[in-house]
Order: sequence, then C-alpha cells, then structure tokens
Amino acid sequence: MTEKQKRISYFLLAVLSLVSISCERKNLPDARPEKSIVILSDNDVHCSIDGYTRLAGLYDAVAASDTAWAAVVSCGDYLQGGNAGALSRGQYIVDVMKAVGYDAVTLGNHEFDYGMDRMHELVPQIGAPVLSANLYKYGASEPCFPSYTIRTYGTRSVAFVGVTTPESMIGESYSFYDKDGNQTYDLRTDDVCRLVQAAVDEARGKGADYVVILAHLGEEQPALGITSHQLVAATRGIDAVLDGHSHSIIPGDLVANLDGKLVPVSQTGAQFANVGKLVISADGRIRTSLVSIEDIPYERAGVSAAIGRAHQSLDEVTARKIAYSDFDLIVRDAEGNRLVRRGETNLADILTDAVRYAMQAQIGLFNGGGFRNGISAGIITYGDVANAQPFDDHLSKFEANGAQILSMLERCTANLPSEEGQLPQVSGLRYTVHLRSDTVSDVFVLEEASGEWVPLDPAGYYTIASSDYYARGGFYETLKDCKQLIYSTGLVRDALSDYMETNLGGVISGNYARPQGRITIVDD
Repeated sequence: MTEKQKRISYFLLAVLSLVSISCERKNLPDARPEKSIVILSDNDVHCSIDGYTRLAGLYDAVAASDTAWAAVVSCGDYLQGGNAGALSRGQYIVDVMKAVGYDAVTLGNHEFDYGMDRMHELVPQIGAPVLSANLYKYGASEPCFPSYTIRTYGTRSVAFVGVTTPESMIGESYSFYDKDGNQTYDLRTDDVCRLVQAAVDEARGKGADYVVILAHLGEEQPALGITSHQLVAATRGIDAVLDGHSHSIIPGDLVANLDGKLVPVSQTGAQFANVGKLVISADGRIRTSLVSIEDIPYERAGVSAAIGRAHQSLDEVTARKIAYSDFDLIVRDAEGNRLVRRGETNLADILTDAVRYAMQAQIGLFNGGGFRNGISAGIITYGDVANAQPFDDHLSKFEANGAQILSMLERCTANLPSEEGQLPQVSGLRYTVHLRSDTVSDVFVLEEASGEWVPLDPAGYYTIASSDYYARGGFYETLKDCKQLIYSTGLVRDALSDYMETNLGGVISGNYARPQGRITIVDD
C-alpha cells in the first residue's frame, strides 16, 4: 500500500470511527446492524468552488462504507462572493452544486444579490429541495419555498427545515422592495420562531424521526432578526442546527431548548475552511464536528470536471492584465479580520477615488461590506479586480446636503469598533469617529480647485459618486431620498479597473501603499 493510500485509509477510518462504534450489535441470526446517518454540510462558500469536489468525494467515501448513510446539505450564501458568481450571475455556482447532488439547501442573504427573479431562476437548477420557512411574497399565506423536506435513510427519516436571516431585508432590501418603495417580499421577522416551530411540528407529525435545521441566521446579534442560539432557546423538537451567515467556526455548541434539552449548533466558518459533519448514530445519539477541507483526500471526477469548465470560462474573461502593484491592496489583516468594516484600507481608498473620478463628483462613497477580497502585490488582472468587488453594483451620482451626509456618517459608524458593513469608505471627504459618544466630527471636503480641505457645510449641497446600492438599502437608507443625478449601466468594478489601467497608467502609485487618513477613529 502506498503512503497516499495509507493516508486515505486512515482518514476514512477517523471519519467513520464514531459511526462504526455505534453500529455494533449482537451477532444474532438474520440481524442486520442499523447504519448511522452522516450529514455533511457547507455554509458561506461564497464562490470558493474548488472545495466542492472534496465535499462530494467525502460524501462518496461515507456512502460507500458499510456503516453509514450519507447526506449533504447547504446552509446558504453560495451564489455570490467571488468571480465564479459575479461574472456568471450565479450560473457557474449552480452548475457545480448540481454535480454534487445535495439532499437539501436553504437560502442565505446573498442568494438575493441578483434580485428575486434571478434567485428563482437559479436555485431550482441545483436539483435539491430549496427550503425556507420564512420567505414569503408580501401578504401571501404560503411561503415561496417549502419549509421542510423529509428524507429517508435506511429505516429512519430526517426532516430538514430551512430558515433565512431577516437581516437580508436590510442588506439586500432591493430584492424585497420595488423601485417605488413598495414591499414585494417578506422574511417575517417577528414570526421566525413560530414558523420554524410549525414546520418542526408538522414534520414530526408526518413521521420524521429527527429534525435538523438548515439555518442562515448566524451567531452575532443582527440588526433585524435572531441568532441560531435564540432560535433553539425559543423552540422545541429540534435535534440539531447547522448554521451559516456569521462565518463562525463552531464544531458544536450545546444550547438548551424550551424543554431544557441540549441541542447542538454547528457552523463551518466560510469559503470551505471546513466541512460540517453531523452524525446520528444507530442508537440515536447526535454529535457535530468539523473536518478541515485540507484534510479531505477525496475528490469526485464529475464535480472536478464541472469546476474545470467554470474555471475555463472565467479565465477567458479574467486573465487580462490591468496594472502592477509593489504592495498588497487589503481588506483584511493577516488573521483574516475584515479591516474594511472597521476602518479605512488602501483598497477602499483607491476604489472610492475610482468611482469619484468616473462620475466626476465631489465625494466618492462606498460601503465597507461591498468589498470581498484584497488584491495581492504583483500583476493585477481583471479577475483580481472582480474578485475584490464581485457584486453587480452600478455607478450612480446623486446630490446630498451636508446635514444629510453628517447624519449618514453617524448612523453608519455607530456600531464601531464592531464590524460594520455599512461603514462609509470615502474619497474627497474625511471625518473623525468618536467611539464612546457615537458621534462624528471634523468632517472636511476636498476643494478640487485649490486642493484644500474645507469644513462640511450643513446647508451646502454636494455631488456624491457611489453605487446604486445607496438607493437600494445601503447606508441604512439614510441617503435613499436624495436627488439622483445620473444612473449608469457601468459597474463599480469596471470603474476600478479603468482607473488603475488608465488614470494610474497601469502602476499603483506609492501613495496607495497605506491608508491615507481619510477616516480617523478615536476612543473618546
């Protein structure tokens, strides 16, 4: 046996060890040991498509064993977050996921990024039940998708119940309201626990032996909605929760439900850092854990082929060279913390300069949550730019007075020093945030002609370049009613690539090597 074969054998033995122990039975005539059920899960993959082949390979290895039934589920946020989603509007993602063969999937907030029509077009192509107990057309009496599905494994059945964070109605509000501000869809914020409980009860009534929640709720208190821990505490009859949204790495928290029963809650992190593994043993014990994607030695040829086709199509678009940089353009620190949601970064500086220049405005404005990835030093391709800002954000120019701008700055920095997806990254503007008082001071606007910084005039009007997200729910809708001057079909990522290639002459100048001091944060 080769070293690779030994490594694979040892790995599968480790994965199935808990399973096989629980499957032992007395050696009676005609007695067949009940198999355990192994449910593999992902969450917040965000277009990291290379991991799908290892997930599928691990599923195949478990399914081929004598001791376990295998299942695979997704807890949302698969359609957006990188080039594979952005440049195909999600099509490459569903093509790969279809090759995996999911038992069930739920919806994350980023499934709404391309709008409801596109979401409804894409997710059925995955070929699995799409579940969400709380997504309704506004005013409808039935949800858009089934609340649950029941799958049978051997002699036992598992109900999967889907639930989606109501926070989507803030971050992706453009999918829940029409252009006139009329609500078209609803995530039933106040009814989430009741709707999940009703789905659990109905599934139990139809004979489900176990109920597993596929949640996209997260473990950080949202501005709108609840956490998965709060869901467990307010319900009964749930056996386990597989979660997403907050990108937390949780092998298995135990949370007491209404009856005092301890229910495991698990989450894998993000971008295939891990695969979730939920084992329901033959004697009914339930345990959750995580498997590092790097430790999975298996792949599935069909999924690898689908990934290869996606990469080939992407390469045709993304390989074009845009610029060169001697330094990294960052959104995260070395530990992976999202700096761009806590303060100024050099990538935010260059992008806001790009949109301000593209729209010939006094101020450039972009929210910190609109950045996904940094750009490494060296040759910068169009793919690097699109991967940094993968959303279909269109350029927009509007007018706001100084009082509106100050109000926006204070509202969108109030959560600091915690992460704030609405944090205003700026160009042609600078401001100081006071953490203890939740106030903003020293707001200055760059006077283009003189090159001097002048105080913001509360009664004065300023032109602002941003993305159309500002009017689709961005910045907590503080600027939604401002007068729109220009709506462009051009994309923010294209403005950034044009700025690097043309205005900077293909070389990122040294003044972008570090943040330029546009945002000052003080603890007073």
